[in-house]
Amino acid sequence: MKLPPKVTERAFARLAEIGAADQGQALRIAVEGGGCSGFQYEIALDAPGTDDLVLEGQGQKVVVDTVSLPFLENAVIDFSEELIGAKFTINNPNATASCGCGTSFSM
Repeated sequence: MKLPPKVTERAFARLAEIGAADQGQALRIAVEGGGCSGFQYEIALDAPGTDDLVLEGQGQKVVVDTVSLPFLENAVIDFSEELIGAKFTINNPNATASCGCGTSFSM
């Protein structure tokens, strides 16, 4: 059974802090070819599309397009704050390898 990605409460809370929904925006997670490992994540604020999977929490939305969805099965979308900066992260159990930057992976 295919399971959609999950979004942590911390990620939804960060979207609420930046007022994404107030601007009609959602966090878009996409997978594109490229990067040093074969695929790379694209993470941006964007308006939801009609064919997107919409994940909702705390009045906020995270969207994934239908092409990217198979690459993100069972993935966890989170928000991390570290000394070197803060960012949205993706823990993807489908990735067999990833690069040091965390935005590129292979399957």
